[in-house]
Amino acid sequence: QVHLVESGGGLVQAGGSLRLSCAASGRTFSNYNMAWFRQAPGKNREFVAAINWSGNRNPYYADSAKGRFTISRDNAKRMVYLQMNSLKSEDTAIYYCTVQTGRWGTVRTSDYDYWGQGTQVTVSS
Repeated sequence: QVHLVESGGGLVQAGGSLRLSCAASGRTFSNYNMAWFRQAPGKNREFVAAINWSGNRNPYYADSAKGRFTISRDNAKRMVYLQMNSLKSEDTAIYYCTVQTGRWGTVRTSDYDYWGQGTQVTVSS
């Protein structure tokens, strides 16, 4: 069982940056691949980025996030981060931290479990 709490969202102008954090509880956090998803109003939840349990594989990103977002983790602190730069209005969404239960490389929502409550990111143009 893993409990996830996201933070770090807020209101930012287009072109700005935010760093999202996800605090995880549970003894086996370091064994899990982790990811960030987001959900904009009226849209389905979509994959953003994923990182493997040890950080020894290259993370993978949605095309919309490549070159602008960076996912990282600190297993000792049980934290996962999402650094977001060059933010655009279309990045406005609730961002969720989650555990990957499917195969490495998956972007399907159904291959993830233990969702946090989310943190709101609003980018003004």
